[in-house]
Amino acid sequence: MKDPRRVTHRAASGLPHATALPDVPHVVVIGAGIAGLAAAAGLAERGVTVEVLEREPSLGGRVAGWTDTLDSGPLAGTEVANNRGFHAFFRQYYNLRELLRRSDPGLTRLRAVEDYPLVDGEGRRDTFRGLPQTPPWNAIVFALRSPTFRFRDLVRINGKAAAPLATVSVPGIYEQLDDRDAGTFLDQINFPRAARHLAFEVFARSFFARPERLSAAELAAMFHIYFLGSNEGLVFDVAESNFDTALWNPLGEYLTGRGVVFHTGVSAESIATDGPRRMRVTTSDGRVIDADGVVAAVGVGGLQKIVTASPGLGDDDWRRRVAAMELAPPFVVQRLWLDAPVNSDRPPFLGTGGLEPIDNISVVSNYEREAAEWARATGGSVVEVHSYSVADPPPFEGLREKMLARLHQLYPETA
Repeated sequence: MKDPRRVTHRAASGLPHATALPDVPHVVVIGAGIAGLAAAAGLAERGVTVEVLEREPSLGGRVAGWTDTLDSGPLAGTEVANNRGFHAFFRQYYNLRELLRRSDPGLTRLRAVEDYPLVDGEGRRDTFRGLPQTPPWNAIVFALRSPTFRFRDLVRINGKAAAPLATVSVPGIYEQLDDRDAGTFLDQINFPRAARHLAFEVFARSFFARPERLSAAELAAMFHIYFLGSNEGLVFDVAESNFDTALWNPLGEYLTGRGVVFHTGVSAESIATDGPRRMRVTTSDGRVIDADGVVAAVGVGGLQKIVTASPGLGDDDWRRRVAAMELAPPFVVQRLWLDAPVNSDRPPFLGTGGLEPIDNISVVSNYEREAAEWARATGGSVVEVHSYSVADPPPFEGLREKMLARLHQLYPETA
């Protein structure tokens, strides 16, 4: 953490440890993704006893990792590392990085990716290599260096309309801009249309939002976090091995050492508020856990299912708001174990715009230990192709073939 302007928000004062209470509280955390693991760490470190319920067999939620067995090709039966797709750990993700330091104080299991080029349908390419780290110069140099954003575009920007981009605060930015979509806002500030594929759509889809559905407030908050919100620069780190081995198994061991009890392959069915310890959680394996508190660190669908099955939970207004929440569009990841290497100049990560249906190509064997070992042993490579915020619902008819066709177009050697 290099930003001299960073601020640490101190928690309210209270007892130093839960053992100072007449009875030590017991909390059930539902979900072992990043949010659930962070909650478990914060509670256990303060002396609260914690049980974690995780529906999947592994920790990490949407950033989980596991082992698969190849079911086709000459290497059928081979065990390989797999996960839910590329994840960037930006330097300004202070809270997440502090969570990972619990089991890796020096963050040695992360490695830097110094550039992640972006390419559009016309072959224009942007790069983040060598940008200044200090805002606003990072954003200005990026814009002026971009083939889609010229100096004349910069002087045509409507400064008054664009002012919210430079003065982001939460929740104020949502009160200011959440009533319009990002495309309308970009029109209002005279943002050049040629730059939208690279400077807007790539980032919108990376947040699993259809560009036409992203609110102007979310765009402004995103712009602030990545361009103007810190001196950490625009490069990021990636896990040096599969997510389970690099991140979640070590963190799980740390939490177990703090007394946290994990139940994997188990989900919460309902939450009642009439138990002897205030709350009562019924699990999918038929157990009932009495608790003083519950953290529901679950996705929208899981939360709605729990609330529907828990008629005494919350008031009517809260239950209506939970029921009205929408799921983000699905994203699709193909991880491919190829029998030949990709060209040596391929970047670890390539973002794409205007090249539907793909949004990212990651050469996993360029940065992830298990994939690199597999590539060395076989003479091949491991590649991921991502399609974020897919418009059509499952079963994604024809999507796999379209994603592969784009991969072959951009990296012909993979055909």
